[in-house]
Amino acid sequence: MRDIDVFTKLLALERPWSVERLSFDPETKSIDIFLHHRCNARFRCPECGVFLPLYDHIPPRRWRHLDQGEWMTWLQARIPRVSCLFHGIRQVRVPWAPPGARFSLQFEKHAIDTLLEADVLGASRLLRISWDEAWGIMERAVERGLKAKKHRIISLLGVDEKAVAKRHKYFTLVNDLDRGTVEFITDGHKTASLDAYYDSLTVRQKAGIEAVAMDMWGPFITSTLKYIPHAKDKIVFDRFHVMKHMTEGVDDVRKAEHRHLQAEGDDTLKRTKYLWLFSEENLPEKDAERFAGLKSMNLKTGRAWAIKESLRDLWRYRHKGWARRFWKKWYFWATHSQLKPIVKVARMLKSHLANVLTYCDHRITNAASEGLNSKIQGVKKTPTVTAISST
Repeated sequence: MRDIDVFTKLLALERPWSVERLSFDPETKSIDIFLHHRCNARFRCPECGVFLPLYDHIPPRRWRHLDQGEWMTWLQARIPRVSCLFHGIRQVRVPWAPPGARFSLQFEKHAIDTLLEADVLGASRLLRISWDEAWGIMERAVERGLKAKKHRIISLLGVDEKAVAKRHKYFTLVNDLDRGTVEFITDGHKTASLDAYYDSLTVRQKAGIEAVAMDMWGPFITSTLKYIPHAKDKIVFDRFHVMKHMTEGVDDVRKAEHRHLQAEGDDTLKRTKYLWLFSEENLPEKDAERFAGLKSMNLKTGRAWAIKESLRDLWRYRHKGWARRFWKKWYFWATHSQLKPIVKVARMLKSHLANVLTYCDHRITNAASEGLNSKIQGVKKTPTVTAISST
């Protein structure tokens, strides 16, 4: 069998396309495969799909294809253009490569398989491409996947934000809480960021959303209220983020008290920061005795920690009436503690109480989003992401 016939079969070319000739360069160890079409071929308009006669060609283009051993393989062809009555002159789509790409579909499929098994820099070296070319391949694969994705109703959504590039840049993450799948990622954490996701949904999909877990970030609230029917009863302020505010309040109390004690020569709170951040059941066993001693002392930080730990009981209630009764007692204790950071957090939570208590109706959290964020945090530490963040 001739070389031309072999490569025609390997490329799975169909009429009107075929291999015209091959060129081997031993010095660069590269193979160029020249493709052409029959002279009287007709092509589909990429916009409407109508078959049209050839109008002209663009200058020859080159696509990287699957290597043949150590030999890099390239496809070359002149892409036809057609003149459509409705859409004007358009460049036709070739069957071996995505529009605008510099790689064949078979190469991109192989590249994605490689990227799944290695980080971007490692895969780039194996594929003999640059990291930005590898990134482009991944973006096109995601785009193709999203286009092929069926429109389905997602009843429980998680919306979160993630900081990148040393907290100077954010992106918005939307995920399906039932399936634990990422549904949408975009730059920024403004109202428009989440608007872009809601805009992509059908009326039926938006109506099918039963609850949305999020933090108390204003732009996310605004966007959800704008797009989701009866959103006031569907927004659930995430327990993780509520407790994060309380934990930060405890740490602020600790820092102020530590400065005061140190001024008097007392190092009681030195190197205790992380002890107060733990919940009681997660405290490391090796620190249990020391922490018990700290709790028995008359410390402001100890009172702040106790108030924080008590708040966790709010999410044990299944009925709003009982939860609200607990809240009133807790709120009185927190606001009469004379601990300014704790009072500040308590008043902030009161202003958002209605959607803290919607947890009783929907019982969802953003734990899945936080898990995805942890994975993203790990990816950020790779050299590839560092390079991307710095561009």
